[in-house]
Amino acid sequence: MRKLMVPALAGLLVTGLIPATAAAQGTAPGAPGAHPSWLPANKTGFGTAHDRGSNVWFTLQGGQMSEVYYPDLSTPSVRSMDFVVTDGRSFAVADNTAKSQQVRRTDDDSLTYEQTITDDQHRWRLRKTYVTDPAATTVLVDVDFQSLTGRPYQLYAVADPDLTNDGSDDSAARKGDALTASDATNAAALTAKPGFTRTSVGYAGASDGGTQLAKTFKLATYDTAGNGNVVLTGQTAADGVRTRHVTLALGMGAKAADALGNAQASQRRGFGAITRAYDRGWEQYLRGVSKPPSSLKTDSERDLYKASMLTLAASEDKHHPGAFIASPSMPWRFGNNDPEWSPSGTYHLVWPRDLYQIATGLAAGGDTAAASRAVTYMFGTQQQADGHMPQNSRVDGVPYWTSVQLDETAFPIVLAQQLGRNDVWPGVRKAADFLLSYKGPDGQAAPWTQQERWEEQDGWSPSTIASVIAGLVCAADIASHNGAAADAKRYLAAADKFKADLPKQTITTNGPLSKDPYFVRLTKDGNANAGTTYNLGNSSVTMDQRAVTDAGFLDLVRLGIYRADDPVIRNSVRVTDKEISFTTPTGQFWHRYTKDGYGEQADGSPWDYTFPAESRTTFGRLWPLLAGERGEYELTLGQPSSAARRLRDLGRVSSSAETMPEQVWDENPPSGQTGFPAGTPNNSATPLAWTHAQYVRLAWDVKAGSVLETPRVVRCHFLGC
Repeated sequence: MRKLMVPALAGLLVTGLIPATAAAQGTAPGAPGAHPSWLPANKTGFGTAHDRGSNVWFTLQGGQMSEVYYPDLSTPSVRSMDFVVTDGRSFAVADNTAKSQQVRRTDDDSLTYEQTITDDQHRWRLRKTYVTDPAATTVLVDVDFQSLTGRPYQLYAVADPDLTNDGSDDSAARKGDALTASDATNAAALTAKPGFTRTSVGYAGASDGGTQLAKTFKLATYDTAGNGNVVLTGQTAADGVRTRHVTLALGMGAKAADALGNAQASQRRGFGAITRAYDRGWEQYLRGVSKPPSSLKTDSERDLYKASMLTLAASEDKHHPGAFIASPSMPWRFGNNDPEWSPSGTYHLVWPRDLYQIATGLAAGGDTAAASRAVTYMFGTQQQADGHMPQNSRVDGVPYWTSVQLDETAFPIVLAQQLGRNDVWPGVRKAADFLLSYKGPDGQAAPWTQQERWEEQDGWSPSTIASVIAGLVCAADIASHNGAAADAKRYLAAADKFKADLPKQTITTNGPLSKDPYFVRLTKDGNANAGTTYNLGNSSVTMDQRAVTDAGFLDLVRLGIYRADDPVIRNSVRVTDKEISFTTPTGQFWHRYTKDGYGEQADGSPWDYTFPAESRTTFGRLWPLLAGERGEYELTLGQPSSAARRLRDLGRVSSSAETMPEQVWDENPPSGQTGFPAGTPNNSATPLAWTHAQYVRLAWDVKAGSVLETPRVVRCHFLGC
């Protein structure tokens, strides 16, 4: 990834473009600048005001501010904002390159974050506090800059806008002591209080402020930069000795004047008053939901619980109620702004499966109103004309990827029934009918799915079939409440048949992993005793379908279709523990499936989809949320102490500021290097809302001693009440 000032930037410097003096130069040279890319996905902070009128969100990555989302959560519009410290003569260092970087939430009941950066040479310390203005689309950064040597230094702010999810077509200009950037639809403005003493705009990697300071330790003033990857730079009044404090405002708007007006209005209100209003909004939210349950034994666990509820709430788009994104991040290749990712990938979209997980977490935590908004969104905005839910969509409901995943149509029905939303019967009927009528490209009948829950294979999947069975039983219940007895009878009959067919399709009795029957990850042909082979994808190998396992069969227990002590379930647990689990210092976690390849390369560099099959170039790591699923199973099995340990272990994987990852490092440290402890977060999507939701949900399940989200109508139908 491109940095402000690191050795890798040297290849981007354009010889002769930066003048030796700091005189005003008019238009910046070096258009269009370096290829825009997003920062790594391991976010250490995610914040926004609780107020719906302030549709701007910020993220933190390491010691810097990373993506800012505006005007919605599907649209990253700022790449980063860093600081550069220089003495003007002998050194210039970007704060994000310092080894000492600490981040924390300043208030356990809010999403206010503080970063503390200490220079490697112990020359200076920088403390930055982040909030957004509840009354405007402004991110504020309150800065305390301290010289540790007694000598004054120069502190520069460097902001890199990538407006409207595309940093290649922006323009920038100086506006008095402020800076603005704009494209055809959105704009950003950067102001300081006290005001900037010097400003400049330029092109990334050529004439931007970070590049200038790295090369000459001075800032040449360029007035404008058009149609490229532009960067805004301002010298603050803080020198670390006489003046230590400065507040920056990054305003967003439809036009440059709007963005500047928002930034200036926020500066007039003042950081202190805005922070109080910001904190008050989140404190009021927490007062309206359940307090942390008694299953959480320590202050740190209770703080993580509150952070999880806040993170889930912050993941909802302000202008599209019920639209909760999967993660405010762009892992690995998704962050490269490639055209095929349009251009920043898919995690900051709405996945119906993730939305189901998020909503059940919120409902468990007492925010049933948010869960109900999710139901309204899925059936009122996302649902397609034929009844199915898209693989994912923008927050406005426009589909992005278009593969059919039957669980993403089934889970919304389950959620609707759980919340008593009988009013969405028209949408439920369309969804249930789709589950019954769906055919694959070669005529494969449901519950065959074009993609299972890991989105990489078609076939007959235990986890997908579990969701379809539960969805049909829940649809029958909603149908009965709406006087549609014939539909209810039809759905129940189909659910019974799908359960009856499940063993042949997904339980092998002659597989190589056990002499006793066990569930496979999926089958390609609906015959779990056939030795059909398939390539696992993500540079992984080709295997006999009977030799590939995952833990998705546990949804058959969680959803009330199989008993926890069913012999095949018990044996499948033993198989998955042997084949895909690994015990780390933070706890036992699981891979998604045998020889998963969705994760970093062997040397720790980013995942990419371009590596050839069978090369085993990339390695999927451990997924903490699967420990939560195991804990739910253990509760159903009558093992509450084991479930409590899973809850404890799940809580151990968070960052210092309580963001929870998609994956953690496993038994394969990058090329045997040190510095990648097993059980600690890798560079996967963080915060992952599903992980936070699983933590909240398991906390309440452990307190109750049972799995609260198990649909009673499903359990009663198959197992008795």
